[in-house]
Amino acid sequence: MANVSGQLINLFAALLLLVSFAMLSQRRVLSLINLFALQGLILTVSTVIVAWSSHQHHLYYSAALTLVLKVLILPWILHRLIRKLNIKWDVETLFNIPTTMLVGIALVVFAFNLAAPISLMAGTITKSTLGIAMACVLLSFLMMITRSKAVPQVIGFLAMENGLFFAATSATYGMPMVVELGIALDVLVGMVILGIFFFQIRETFDSLDLKHMEKLKDE
Repeated sequence: MANVSGQLINLFAALLLLVSFAMLSQRRVLSLINLFALQGLILTVSTVIVAWSSHQHHLYYSAALTLVLKVLILPWILHRLIRKLNIKWDVETLFNIPTTMLVGIALVVFAFNLAAPISLMAGTITKSTLGIAMACVLLSFLMMITRSKAVPQVIGFLAMENGLFFAATSATYGMPMVVELGIALDVLVGMVILGIFFFQIRETFDSLDLKHMEKLKDE
């Protein structure tokens, strides 16, 4: 049974990595939000499997929190934001997609090599997925720095938080519940503040392209 659980966890870890690559190559904002929700759903199911196989019951609460916050609430807020901001443009990237994907593959190789010695010291059944978790974090960070619009950068930040949560689950069966609740509250409050920030940028520059703010700083 433990072998089956380990295989399922590895399967969902691979799916999480595939979704991270899909987000990295995605050009449409609406599809990017849907992929973020799918990433949260995969993370939820994976956490439930880890909780069931390792008898770490606090992970059930973590999975429920992930489902409510990252599959339902945050995508709903993002959908409302892009409707109110009337965002219809595609995601603009600083580099072309093939170049970005090649850099992403290099980051995955780097993440696996970096996680290898840590995985050997971990005593969890999910230790083999630590490299994938770190790769997801690095791919999300790459998505943040290769996008010129504010909304995709925020989605990249939220996806990076998903990767960090998966890394914590892989290494130590998750963080204490108080810490997770605090992080969830911070993310939710941060989204509300960023929503207000988006409207302020739009009213000032009539665009969400952060290049306008860089020009203002230079002036």
